[in-house]
Amino acid sequence: MKRKITGSLRTTVASDSESEDEDRAFIARSREEGLFHRAIRTDGRGRTVVSTSRVTVPASPTKRQPPERDLLMPDDFQFETPIEADSLDAIPQAAFPFAGEDSFAFDEGHPIEAPRRNERDSDNPMAQWLKRRARFLDELIRLEGRGPFRHQTKCVSCDSPAAEAPFRCKDCFTDALSCRLCIVSTHKENPFHRVEMWNDHGFFESVTLKSLGLRIQLGHGRNGVCPGTVAKRARDEEMAAAAAESRDEDAVPAKTLKPHRDDFCVVDSNGIHEVGLDFCCCSLAEDHDIQLLRSRLYPATTTNPATAATFRVLRDYHLVTLEAKCSALHFYNKLARQTNNSGVFQPRSRYHEFRRMTRQWRNVQMLKRAGRGHAVDGIAGTRAGECALLCPACPQPGKNLPLDGSWRNVPREKRFIYALFLALDANFQMRRNDVSSEAKDPSLGDGIAFFGRVEEYMRHLEAHWELEQEKSTCVAHDAVNEPNRESYGMAASGIGTVDCARHNMKRPNGVGDLQKGEKYINMDFMLWESLANYDDIVQLFISYDIVCQWHKNIWTRLSQYNPQLRQRGLKRYYVWLIPKFHLPAHIEDCNILYSFNLTPFVGRTDGEAPERGWANINSIAPSTKEMGPGARRDALDDQFNDSNHKKIIGMGKSLLEKIQKAVPNMTQHRLELAEAERGLPSDEVEKWRAEMEAWELDAANPNPFKLTEKYEGMQAIRGRLAVAAAEDQDEDDVRGDLHAHEMVVMGMNLEEQQRQLAFDAGLLKTHTTDGQKTGLLERSNKLGRKITQFLKIPPIRAADDVSRTKTDKPEPTPALPVPNIKLWLPSALAALPSVTVKLTHARCEFELRVGQAHAALAELRRLLLVRTAKYQFKDLHRRGVAANTRAKTTIESLDEQIRRTSAQYRVAYQAVAVLAPLLKETAWTRTLRVLAPDDSKKRRTRGVEDPGVRREQDAETRPASWIWLSQLSEDEESQGGMTEALRIEWAKTRARAWRWTEEVDLLEEEMRRVLEFLKWKAEWWMGLIGQREEDEGFIAYARRQSRIQTDLRARFEGNWRDVPRFIEMGRAGVTEISEDEGEGSEDSDDEDEDTPVPVVPRYGHLVASLVDESLA
Repeated sequence: MKRKITGSLRTTVASDSESEDEDRAFIARSREEGLFHRAIRTDGRGRTVVSTSRVTVPASPTKRQPPERDLLMPDDFQFETPIEADSLDAIPQAAFPFAGEDSFAFDEGHPIEAPRRNERDSDNPMAQWLKRRARFLDELIRLEGRGPFRHQTKCVSCDSPAAEAPFRCKDCFTDALSCRLCIVSTHKENPFHRVEMWNDHGFFESVTLKSLGLRIQLGHGRNGVCPGTVAKRARDEEMAAAAAESRDEDAVPAKTLKPHRDDFCVVDSNGIHEVGLDFCCCSLAEDHDIQLLRSRLYPATTTNPATAATFRVLRDYHLVTLEAKCSALHFYNKLARQTNNSGVFQPRSRYHEFRRMTRQWRNVQMLKRAGRGHAVDGIAGTRAGECALLCPACPQPGKNLPLDGSWRNVPREKRFIYALFLALDANFQMRRNDVSSEAKDPSLGDGIAFFGRVEEYMRHLEAHWELEQEKSTCVAHDAVNEPNRESYGMAASGIGTVDCARHNMKRPNGVGDLQKGEKYINMDFMLWESLANYDDIVQLFISYDIVCQWHKNIWTRLSQYNPQLRQRGLKRYYVWLIPKFHLPAHIEDCNILYSFNLTPFVGRTDGEAPERGWANINSIAPSTKEMGPGARRDALDDQFNDSNHKKIIGMGKSLLEKIQKAVPNMTQHRLELAEAERGLPSDEVEKWRAEMEAWELDAANPNPFKLTEKYEGMQAIRGRLAVAAAEDQDEDDVRGDLHAHEMVVMGMNLEEQQRQLAFDAGLLKTHTTDGQKTGLLERSNKLGRKITQFLKIPPIRAADDVSRTKTDKPEPTPALPVPNIKLWLPSALAALPSVTVKLTHARCEFELRVGQAHAALAELRRLLLVRTAKYQFKDLHRRGVAANTRAKTTIESLDEQIRRTSAQYRVAYQAVAVLAPLLKETAWTRTLRVLAPDDSKKRRTRGVEDPGVRREQDAETRPASWIWLSQLSEDEESQGGMTEALRIEWAKTRARAWRWTEEVDLLEEEMRRVLEFLKWKAEWWMGLIGQREEDEGFIAYARRQSRIQTDLRARFEGNWRDVPRFIEMGRAGVTEISEDEGEGSEDSDDEDEDTPVPVVPRYGHLVASLVDESLA
């Protein structure tokens, strides 16, 4: 087999082999060498002809490919000389940049799937376990006895006989039996282990280490003994003995002279323990609470503590409540049952003490992680919001942006990358019952994290509570019209928050209680309070689901607030937006004015960040609902801080995933924009572009997304005709209870049902089920009865009589199929020469038909765009038989909808064309024309073609169908005037392309800011060293925190090491698209038509390394 490889990357390989096995071997070797787009066919002489071209579409960044040695290939790569080779092994590896498992089979065009291996037993571990379940049960029961230590002859640690060694520890690794002295000795450093004793009845029963003689000595290290404690115990014993011998009634009873703290209670992660504990009584002894803390025991009180919790259980509960949202009651009940779950013994309740300790622990941990222990001014000097974790990706002047403000001097089109994106929302799940009060339950950290300072907040609300909140001029928003809902009997009806809109992180001092619903004054305070220390940020994008109403009088309200809030609100540039999910519920004007998709410089931000946070926090609502005001704020501050922490440590992955999605979409949407503009008159595009840029510079200019001429919808026309009918009583009544326009509407509805019935009948296959036949027959019978009643309306009956008279059929023909029965609307009556159509009836149908035609035309445009998008998605992303079959089914469904909508338009157009001469109407011809079969096919774009369109060499220059153009007048048409629908579609296509481009710019800057912030945070921790005369622990903690920030930064840098190159490749693709657009390139042959759309032109194979290596 002889093959010749030419100097072009697009090759044709001919095989003269006589064996199919040899051909298959050749194809296999080709796959090993490179990934090509192949077309394989057999010519007239029986030879296999392989047409091969290089694929320019890379894999998605989320798909893996084998590592590639040559990451980049020059655009103009060619072999220096033609290569003669007997096998493809001689071809340079660089010629095949896309070799890998995603190669395509020549027969079906689907990826080759690896053969499935034979099923193994290990593939179903549950079935394997079921076979051994009985053995598992036996082993668990076996552990209830002494097991292999049953025949033990002596203590495992000493020579004591086995009879004196009945003890084992449930928490130690071994079940070996020990004597009393050894079990106590080995547990001096593990005093909270649980011990069992083999009793005379032949089973293990729980005993305490305290009962075996173990005592805990504080303040003297390992195996230390406090002389003071020994002396005090000796004195106590002497006094007890003396009291026992004395008969003096005034002597102290012996039972009150117990050893020191013999009833101390310790809560640990394995249960609740009563221990014998001795405090240090030396002259240099610390206070009792400090002695406990230095032994990693957290005291319940600071005066004579009798209860403590281990640091271990506090950390355990802290993580459980953050992740599982477990309440303190449930967690404590778990510990109590863990201590004894039989009901025979109940440990002393320490629930209230445990709840108090966990709350204090959370507060101290927050202060510790905020560096307040290292600060000279300590806890008292904590500033508002200082303990809240900041978003490292948002602009933070002095942290990830220079304090000199040099970043504000960038060109206007790049200023948005230094803007602050904020999102406001309220949550009415986070209610609080009217329990306790601020005096009884103050916050442990008022205003130091996410909740603002309570006194300032309440003073603001009291001063402005009577401000009138105007009713909504949009839809009936409950948050606007009913701000007092769900507030009765509640101290707080919910909470409001201010979030970072792009990274879903709560803002410092951006949270507050709502007293009576979602009042503006509450949300105002939270917004301006969250902007403290952000005076350098002058551009703000604010998202709020009722922003269309809330921002109307915001400056009037702000002028009445205190000077501090006014100062934060002034001298900034604001853009008001509505979150994407909430936007469709608003009126049409809001959908244009406040849309993230249409507003420049917002990237792909959606504004729904608070909603994602509610899904995480709502599960703690039942617990916080019953808390006092201070405890609730402390708990929520802790939850929000943990949420921010998880977002920060996950930014390496989250931002990487976003950039992997953004760069290909940027290139793809810029290509779609270029293709759309290539089929439009250049002067119109320039005009639209100028209007768009003018609006982006100044929103006071005409909005290019807004329709200036709107066609009346069917409902609007029906409403107008109904109003006219009410004014002209009895003038056009065709029956006592039926007006002419109602008759026409009824007839048009029946006509639509006839058309749908005919289409559904045409879809029935040869082997139709009985259920399908029955369903269709029942529909037909029901519709036939409706039509029979409709034909009894006097004008319709008269027209039916005339029709039967002319056809010599005096009786109706019931055998006529229901879809074929004529309804004799005015447009049908006009075709009968002997029938005079009443002009008012003709006017009703004409207006309704025009509305019907416009509605069908708009729906047809939408369906064509959706179908093209589905084809693009299928060609770019669908691989495999199942995926392609599903995509094909979806497209076939769209084709059927297009056929039905086209039929509806043609019927409406025919009726308008018949009635217009009677009414002397001509204006409709500007927008409605005959719909030809080719008009309902979307123009193809380069590389992705709607199969319904014929392939011709002049496909790029073929004029667009009239449904995308408008014949305003002969002069206007010669100048290329376009419909508003097409202009708006171009504007939306441009907006999509620009939003993805902005998203790439934002993500690139955010990644840089994250790295700078982590660097600053590491240096900040090191700068805290030496501010106070500190113990070694202070220095060690600061160094460890600094190291964490440094390691996190190094990890992110490793994750993102290929990102700059990836972005550069995407921008190179955008530049190439722009250059191609300027050159007006045209396809030269059919092979170009098959080239898929490049997502990241030429360099897509680098995406594999970006995913494989960065996520390693």
